[in-house]
Amino acid sequence: MGSEIVSTNPVVKALVEGTAPRPAQVAAARGVLPLPESDLLEVLVTFARSDDQELAEHAAASLRTQDEALLSGVLSSGDVPEYVLAHIAETTDSSAKAYEAAILNPKTPVASIVKFARQTKNGPLLELLSLNQQLLIQTPALLDAILANEFRTSEADRRAAETKREFFEKERGAQQIANELRAQGKEAAAEFIENAEFAQDMDASGIDLDDALFLASLIESSDEDTDDSWMGLEYIEEYYEETDADRQAIIDKILGEMKVEDMDLPSERISILNRIMKMGMKDRVKLAMKGDREARNILIRDPNRIVAQAVVQNPRITEQEIEKISAMRSVPEDILRKIANDRQWARSYAVVHNLARNPRTPIANVLNILTRLQLRDLAALSKNKNISDAVRRQALRLSQARTGK
Repeated sequence: MGSEIVSTNPVVKALVEGTAPRPAQVAAARGVLPLPESDLLEVLVTFARSDDQELAEHAAASLRTQDEALLSGVLSSGDVPEYVLAHIAETTDSSAKAYEAAILNPKTPVASIVKFARQTKNGPLLELLSLNQQLLIQTPALLDAILANEFRTSEADRRAAETKREFFEKERGAQQIANELRAQGKEAAAEFIENAEFAQDMDASGIDLDDALFLASLIESSDEDTDDSWMGLEYIEEYYEETDADRQAIIDKILGEMKVEDMDLPSERISILNRIMKMGMKDRVKLAMKGDREARNILIRDPNRIVAQAVVQNPRITEQEIEKISAMRSVPEDILRKIANDRQWARSYAVVHNLARNPRTPIANVLNILTRLQLRDLAALSKNKNISDAVRRQALRLSQARTGK
């Protein structure tokens, strides 16, 4: 019975665990044991929910007669346990002030607030809930509970109905989706949707509501977190319109590479690729700079170098991902050059070793890397037929110099 108690008061622990004398338990259930209000409230709620009929009945009665001002003060606190808030919100005989404090406390479980909205006869409190549009958007069940409650006020009815119509019933465009995401605290996702090219005409883009929400779910970084200063004129000039055939060719290329890595490529990953490729190149660049690991893993394989370049500019990219990219033979040379010239990434031996073995890494970068490689790796490179003759010869010279040959 005492497993949920958070109070550190040893008297409270003894009461709920049954180690305190029975008369003390009964006195506490009657609300006459001298305890701080917060401790007493925990004991009363715990007893009210117990299987001990005597304690449960006394505790329930005591909760109904608690001083409203003291009770609402405790319920408004950030320290009150969730189970206490849930009990107050879900019972049918709490005071109006207690209900108000409970439903306004952000710690109160949403399910308990929905239950309160279904069963309460207090119209003004339903109206109070209808003012919290963010909670209504996040919890459609609460909207339905308010609208189904015959004791709702006309204002509660109006606000809940408008919110439901605005966010759940009307045909939603990109801005509406962005508004909903922002109301859920997903600022970066909302920002992406608002600025996406496909948002200008979702019907023409072939991207529907589900696609837009899915693409938004991949976003990890906001405009504030990303830097597009690297995108000089030489990249801007590569922006172009893609035909359906171009887009399909990109899908086929990426699928081919992914299947080489994973012969049993899940259909879910194929679906993700197809949804990403519904976007034009400009939107793919934005997703590459702001998207999550799954988006980066797909877009690094995009044959357009500006998309791949955007992936390595993503502020969330990890060293493990860079290690994998440095070994890929499908990425553009300038991506490998950037990795080789980056001081942070070049500190990783696995990264520089992969770059040295990658035939697409610019030779000038490889020659600089060779002096950092271990003897056994230099010897292996000197025999590697997949790399250039110049790299093999230099690897041989360095290995011979270290062995004194």
